[in-house]
Amino acid sequence: MKKLLTLFLLLTLLMSLLTACGTRTDNIARELGLDISTGEEFSNFDDHGGFHGDGTACIAYRFDDDTVLEEIKGSSKWNEFPLDDTVRILVYGISDATGKRGPYLGDDEGNPIVPEIQNGYYLLIDRQNDSEKDILDRYSFNFTLGLYDTDTGTLYLCELDT
Repeated sequence: MKKLLTLFLLLTLLMSLLTACGTRTDNIARELGLDISTGEEFSNFDDHGGFHGDGTACIAYRFDDDTVLEEIKGSSKWNEFPLDDTVRILVYGISDATGKRGPYLGDDEGNPIVPEIQNGYYLLIDRQNDSEKDILDRYSFNFTLGLYDTDTGTLYLCELDT
C-alpha cells in the first residue's frame, strides 16, 4: 500500500511539473512579452522533436482587435518594418549572384513558412550562447522571432533550434 501511495504522489508531482511548463506557444508569447489570449490560432507548424529538441515552430494567431498591436507599439523591443537584412534572410531567404541563402524558417521543401508581410513589426531574440558572432555566420541557430502583420492583424510566433 505504501508503494502505491508513493507512486501516486510521484505521478501527481510529475503531472504538475509538466503542466507548469506550459505549451510552446505560451513560452514563445511570454518570451516576446505578449498576451495572446484574445487571438485565435489558425496555423501551427512544429517539427521539434529531433535530437535535443531541435526543430522549427511557427504558430499564427489572428486578432479581431488592436490589443496585441498596442502591446507591440508600447514596447521598445519591437521594430517597425521594413525587416533588417538578417531577419529577411532568416524568414524569406535571399538570392543573388553569389547564390541562395535561407530561408531558415522554412518547411521541408525550403519554402518560407511565413507569408510575405508588407507592413508590421518584428522582434528577434537570439538565444545562442555564442552571440559574439553574427547570427547568420554560425553553424547552429537558436532564436525566437515574432512577426506582426498590421494589414491582416496576424501574429506569427516562430522559433528555430538547431
